[in-house]
Amino acid sequence: MKTAGGIVALIGGLFGVVMAFVTLGVGGLGGAFGGEGAQTVIGLGWAGVFLTFGIIAFAVASMFAKSIIPAVAVIVLALITTIAGGTLVAIFMVLALVGGIMALIGVRRETNLNGGSVK
Repeated sequence: MKTAGGIVALIGGLFGVVMAFVTLGVGGLGGAFGGEGAQTVIGLGWAGVFLTFGIIAFAVASMFAKSIIPAVAVIVLALITTIAGGTLVAIFMVLALVGGIMALIGVRRETNLNGGSVK
């Protein structure tokens, strides 16, 4: 379940990056044609790019980690990116959030089966 959650979060992060670049493109087009709020859309696009790269990194780490920290980081970053990344990115952050929750459950289940404690 830990590996599956990491893969689901990774896919959500990859789609999020693509949508962040689409958001940047829309903001750039809006700025080129003098649209109102184009700078805000560009800011949302850059926030989406950087935050989704973080999600990708922590999703990969959650597949191999023995602690809950990468899975929790995916969950927190998915929630922040949902707010700060724009609408198109937020759609795929649901996928990253579900993947983070799956990875968290997988780590907890794995440590409980092995008799260890969760860090």
